[in-house]
Amino acid sequence: MLLKKLQLKTIDYRLVLTICFLLFFNSIVSAQEVIKDVVAEKPVEAASVNKQKVDGIIATVGDYIVLDSDIDKGYLEITAQGGSIKDVTRCQMLGKLLEDKLYAHQAIQDSIIVSDAEVKSMMDERLTYMMRQTGGDINKIVEFYKKSSVEEFKTYFADILKEQKLSSEMQKKIIDAVEITPEEVRNFFKKIPKDELPTFGAEMEVAQIVVEPKVSKEDKQKVIDRLNSIKKDVLEGSSFATKAVLYSQDPGSSPAGGYYKMTRKTPFVKEFKDVAFSLGEGEISEPFETTYGYHIIMVDKIKGQEVELRHILISPTVSETALKEAKERITNIRNKIVNKEISFADAARNDSDQKETRANGGTLVNPNTQDTRFELTKMDAALYGQVSNLKDDEVSQPLLDTDDKGKKTYKLITVTNRIDEHVADYAKDYTKIKELALKEKQISTIGKWFDTKIKDTYIKIIGEYRDCNFTNNWLKK
Repeated sequence: MLLKKLQLKTIDYRLVLTICFLLFFNSIVSAQEVIKDVVAEKPVEAASVNKQKVDGIIATVGDYIVLDSDIDKGYLEITAQGGSIKDVTRCQMLGKLLEDKLYAHQAIQDSIIVSDAEVKSMMDERLTYMMRQTGGDINKIVEFYKKSSVEEFKTYFADILKEQKLSSEMQKKIIDAVEITPEEVRNFFKKIPKDELPTFGAEMEVAQIVVEPKVSKEDKQKVIDRLNSIKKDVLEGSSFATKAVLYSQDPGSSPAGGYYKMTRKTPFVKEFKDVAFSLGEGEISEPFETTYGYHIIMVDKIKGQEVELRHILISPTVSETALKEAKERITNIRNKIVNKEISFADAARNDSDQKETRANGGTLVNPNTQDTRFELTKMDAALYGQVSNLKDDEVSQPLLDTDDKGKKTYKLITVTNRIDEHVADYAKDYTKIKELALKEKQISTIGKWFDTKIKDTYIKIIGEYRDCNFTNNWLKK
């Protein structure tokens, strides 16, 4: 029963988190607004579709308010995202909004600070995404949110983003403080009745050897010369943005003229950030190399800790000769492994060009779980296609692989271990069991946190929503 309860809570919690993400754009800061009536718990009669009502406050949590329109617009967002609102009640939506408000309110009490720079960075990121969905027309976004101007929308949206960031930081603070001991994991497992133990799907462990085609000095120099030529044109009056649109191979920024906005916390590769923050306004860098290729950067503006820049990326072309040489090299490695001259793991340590897996004998780490096992039903389709027909200890033929950066490599793959579908075993599945135990403890900790903070916080719910059957004790009964 314990595990069933845990699974139920986890599902509900994830559902609520999904709703939270979709509601992210919908907190309203105005107390009165005319909106179209959206009813989720009862069928909407055709004659009432255009009925209007005056929006108002339905709940207060600390210094925050919740409006009736927050719920209605939440449904609109879910529908716009292609989701179903059939089983999502207005009470559930309100319950999640109340949680968000309490998180944000308590974050302020705990002196959690969200800077204007963080909000601005979030704003830029979200607007870029939203504008992609609307064909680049920000006026459509303004119209959707019923604002009279871009500036009004940005002011409104900044408040939403700040509140959301406060809420997420408060949640993170609670979760990060939760730790679990081996004894707690053992006790968690012992409490699960044998007939209710979870079944884990078939898994495998995989290792690979990667050989990168060598780019010649001549091909590298051609790219450097090309970037220097572009830099010279810009210094003589050409538009850097136009050059980026025409020549940059970065799909994320080329359509926008190579434009990026970043701080030192923005997740760019170190080499890129080092150059970006070494330049002054209007300055153009020398060509420099990252794992993506060669770049030049021009800084447009520096605003405190934030830099607005444009860049152009060009990657050297891998010649057919280099690809052929790489295939010959990896074929020789495979022959040595097949002929038992060297083990796969030792060959990976000695000859693989992939530094992330080389020291570990080529063993891949599952990016979703951070362990070495890959569940077959959740495995990346491309990787599954490469290993599904391999027998135990069989080494694949050389495979030409192209990653998301367009980089070509040859690789060998082998399955080092297979784990059949099985009922949970404490010794074999400790990592998974620990995750379940930690999740249960985190959920319990969050529940206790709500119980305590609800008692200590001013909360008021009015009207029909007082009849809701909330998970948390918002009505303080």
